[in-house]
Amino acid sequence: MSAARIITERQGHVLHIRINRPEVRNALCPQTYHELSLALDELEQDPQLWLGVLTGAGEQAFSAGRDLKQLASMAEASAAEQEAERQLWSRTRRLTDRFEFSKPLIARLNGSAHGGGLELALACDIIVAAEHAQLALPEPRRGLIATAGGVHRLPRQIGLKAAMGHLLTGRPMSAQRGYELGLVNQVVPAAELDQAVSSWVDDILACAPLAVRATKACAMQGLDMPLPQAVSHQYQAEQIRLNSHDSLEGPRAFAQKRQPRWTGT
Repeated sequence: MSAARIITERQGHVLHIRINRPEVRNALCPQTYHELSLALDELEQDPQLWLGVLTGAGEQAFSAGRDLKQLASMAEASAAEQEAERQLWSRTRRLTDRFEFSKPLIARLNGSAHGGGLELALACDIIVAAEHAQLALPEPRRGLIATAGGVHRLPRQIGLKAAMGHLLTGRPMSAQRGYELGLVNQVVPAAELDQAVSSWVDDILACAPLAVRATKACAMQGLDMPLPQAVSHQYQAEQIRLNSHDSLEGPRAFAQKRQPRWTGT
């Protein structure tokens, strides 16, 4: 699928998704959110797609977050234009609202992630950042708050005091500081970003896709449970893995001293 604001490219079992508005630092307008929603639907629903990589166009910004100029313009828009936007939102499922998204997502931070852009990255499973990238939730400086999960995900991912220091001030952090806080998985020079992302992709693809999905489901769903309940809980994704062809292929390949041939079934 290719669209003006979101461009996708399939590479084998991987769907690469690029926010394509470099002229406004990949800011997110309603149409961009909608096209991203369609790309995520494709990734989730196609059994031949096993993981996704989300990035931005250019080298300056992963995403500057919500397009505030477009948001401000809607205050003076006609009733018909406002209704058209409401209808578009009604057909849009944001990544930040997809709490049970089953397939792994890597955020490739080609540049800074601010506001809603950082909230997108927080909703991904792995973050690989170019060393020049900055991360921030500056919404209070605009009279807003990070309601697309930022105020909740950041404290859960880096700890309360560190998170509040950034949430209450809008202060940015460097990619390296994000790494030190456990928010970013890897920081590399911009010239090495693609190689680093490819390494993570290759390592995920070396695993059985149903095992990866079951691992993600167990980890994420279990966070809300006391440890004994999380360990004993019956997870649907794990039941699917247990009854899969790939659950037999892994031990068989090990016994035969060969690489497994995953089918995702």
